[in-house]
Amino acid sequence: MTTEPVPILELHGITVNYGGIRAIENIDLVVNTGEVVTLIGANGAGKSTTLRAISRLVNPLSGKIIYAGKDITRARTDEVVKWGIAQSPEGRRVLARQSVLDNLRLGAYTRSDRAEIERDLQQQFALFPRLAERRHQQAGTLSGGEQQMLAIARAVMSRPRLLLLDEPSLGLAPLIVIEIFSIIRNLHAAGVTILLVEQNARLALQNADRGYVLEAGAITFSGPADQLLGDERVKQAYLG
Repeated sequence: MTTEPVPILELHGITVNYGGIRAIENIDLVVNTGEVVTLIGANGAGKSTTLRAISRLVNPLSGKIIYAGKDITRARTDEVVKWGIAQSPEGRRVLARQSVLDNLRLGAYTRSDRAEIERDLQQQFALFPRLAERRHQQAGTLSGGEQQMLAIARAVMSRPRLLLLDEPSLGLAPLIVIEIFSIIRNLHAAGVTILLVEQNARLALQNADRGYVLEAGAITFSGPADQLLGDERVKQAYLG
């Protein structure tokens, strides 16, 4: 018997303005529990804005954001982190002058279960051996790939049910990108639901269950990832 998918995230008619500019307009999107869903599109299409609205870093002009059945459209950022949404931002944004260890502990700032936090730290070091080797090193001295690993590990330290990944391969060498996506697959296998924004559309769709195509702030296509990989319009626009 096939079980019905259970939505963990629903966007209904989300519109966001930056100043007088409409960044996204009337976005509808669903992420089901246990999925990897990817959002692809050109630079400036509104992908990062969509994630920032979900994280409550920007306020929608209209529409609703429903997470785990709860309306979080006007919730505070720290509240949504506590409820289980974490974001690894574009550009990594690690605390450059703080150690790797301090960056990871900051990821657990909404938690008070110290013994569990220490256990999770060891899990992150097992998942990211390079971070373990550099645990006392300033984050700003890490390579770009290591900083991306740190940004993802820091987000995971909040124990998210939904992980938002914004351009995890941006600016990284091909071998490091392969490593980052291997880590993403491991996180998914461990039960984390993922909404992925990624410039490498082919790689994103190859690692996703479903995808949405965002163009000029509006969703123009959506469907199973393998279907989008075979769609001639998607191929011509994004897959080269």
